[in-house]
Amino acid sequence: MDGTTPIASLILTPQAIAERLAAARARTDWIPGDTPESARQGNGTLIPAAVLIPLVHQERGLTVLLTQRTAHLNDHAGQISFPGGRVEPGDATPEMTALREAEEEVGLPRERVRILGRLADYHTVTGFAVTPVVGYVVPPFSLHPDPFEVAEVFEVPLEFLMNPENHQRHTSSYRGRQRSYYAMPYEGRFIWGATAGMIVNLYRALMA
Repeated sequence: MDGTTPIASLILTPQAIAERLAAARARTDWIPGDTPESARQGNGTLIPAAVLIPLVHQERGLTVLLTQRTAHLNDHAGQISFPGGRVEPGDATPEMTALREAEEEVGLPRERVRILGRLADYHTVTGFAVTPVVGYVVPPFSLHPDPFEVAEVFEVPLEFLMNPENHQRHTSSYRGRQRSYYAMPYEGRFIWGATAGMIVNLYRALMA
């Protein structure tokens, strides 16, 4: 894998993940998402937001908790996402935004989440600067998804997402220009776009 380590050979304890995330802050090969020029809103600024990447400790190994958004939403309808949203005035840090949004969207209690670190900000074509916050969650916990925003909550094995053979590259036309993006089809679900890009950044932080 060109200098990377197979995930099956790693012991990914919370401490090891936190150390790898901290060391990765110096990396320069993050996928930034869309360039600021293409992602800017009319006022020339990006909207700060945060998502939680929940790593769930299961007996079979770590999984990543994801949501499928409902089909009627104005933004990213039907897409697969991490719990998250824009920063609100009462949020002192991106971690607070990510925990609050995860609690509101899927009912994940913030006290069940151990924050391990962050990835580099990711710019979306819809004009958000998203800070991905990585958290560690140990069952049992009960989820109560918001039916207005969330159609489904599901988990994907981290081993699958950290395998570069599952990182597909696609291109499409958006507003008159060609865009390239990652996709990771899994059991009939199509993980793509910003979510897949942040997963690839997690791969680069944990596996390289």
